[in-house]
Amino acid sequence: MSESTAKIKPKDRDAILQALRAGVVPRLGLQHVQVGRIREVEEMIRDVERIAQGGASIRFIIGEYGAGKTFFLNLARLIGLEKKLVVVGADLAPDRRLHASGGQARNLYAELLRNLATRTKPEGGALASVVERFIGDAHKTAKASGREVEEVVHQRLAPLEDLVSGFDFTTVLTRYWQASEEGNDAGKAAALRWLRAEYSTRTEARQALGVRDIIDDASFYDYLKLLAKFVVIAGYDGLLVVLDEMVNLYKLTSVQARSANYEQILRILNDALQGSAANIGFLFGGTPEFLMDPRRGLYSYPALQSRLAENSFAQGGLVDLSGPVIRLQNLTPEDLYVLLRNLRNVHAGGDPARNAVPDEALGAFMEHCGKRIGDAYFRTPRNSVTAFINLLAVLEQNPGTPWQTLLGGIAVSSETATSEGIVTEADGDDELASFTL
Repeated sequence: MSESTAKIKPKDRDAILQALRAGVVPRLGLQHVQVGRIREVEEMIRDVERIAQGGASIRFIIGEYGAGKTFFLNLARLIGLEKKLVVVGADLAPDRRLHASGGQARNLYAELLRNLATRTKPEGGALASVVERFIGDAHKTAKASGREVEEVVHQRLAPLEDLVSGFDFTTVLTRYWQASEEGNDAGKAAALRWLRAEYSTRTEARQALGVRDIIDDASFYDYLKLLAKFVVIAGYDGLLVVLDEMVNLYKLTSVQARSANYEQILRILNDALQGSAANIGFLFGGTPEFLMDPRRGLYSYPALQSRLAENSFAQGGLVDLSGPVIRLQNLTPEDLYVLLRNLRNVHAGGDPARNAVPDEALGAFMEHCGKRIGDAYFRTPRNSVTAFINLLAVLEQNPGTPWQTLLGGIAVSSETATSEGIVTEADGDDELASFTL
């Protein structure tokens, strides 16, 4: 089993280790630690290709707290970026949901647009770059064909006007182009504010841009479909929407609010499965309760239960990843061993000579965790990752300390340790049930 010897930049090393130690997923460098999930990744690649070919996709990534949902979603996000998709992502929260009447859906849309990323701007904030690319291409086409730029802009945006809310969307993009031609930075900023759903009143938007409407709760999904069409016009292959912490919908106390949000999910699901949407994909990350709870989960909504039910033939170790639901399988002991090797390699900056522990320490660490907490450390690899990074940190800061003496000091610090895995839940976030050394 060979170990990568590629050097890892100190900045990347620190970012990866700090994020994983805090129980969150790093935005960069996932390729240095990714293990397993081969078939699931292959499905994501197929989905991305389907989106690029003008289709649509929807997936529910289901796993226990700490099982790697967010990691997998970020990995899918990177796949989308590499395949020339525009990616938007956000976590659902009490003030951000798919359907609402008090601005929560608009807040979610605004968060998605603020996080809009492309391959050249993977950290987000790429909305202006996408619009500028559209305008730049319009200038090139106009010059090559001998036409006016305004004519090319209107011609390219014309298909959007046939969609719901398309007229205002194209009007704002035209205003951006006009402001760009005039060197009017305030006009460009106003157009971007509108596209990011940052206008809360129609009066304010009309004064700034002369449009009749704004992006609000009721038009959340319609504008995502418009955005998908626009990014294709701008030269990208489609739009991938990544939404994590869907458990926040499960936690809604109002039956009416939950039903309205599940109705929105059903609408998205039907569009994707029936071919009514184009160049757009959705990834929803949630817990088994969010999916299967018969009182409050998606299964409480009969139309969703029938569409998301498991394949009855996928039993006895057989899996079916072709449906909308992907259940993240447990890592095998071999996968976890490779993961620990990868973490050791990141900690060493890609230099095997700087490895903090030998191979035998990896097996000893796994054996120790297995004795202390059973197979939960396979189901919730995040806990094991954090514990191992803590071990490496202590060894790094205390040179000469034998790793054998430290393993006996690992203790579970979470107040919740059950046979279902070691989990901590706070405010709907995928919290870390950490280990301490």
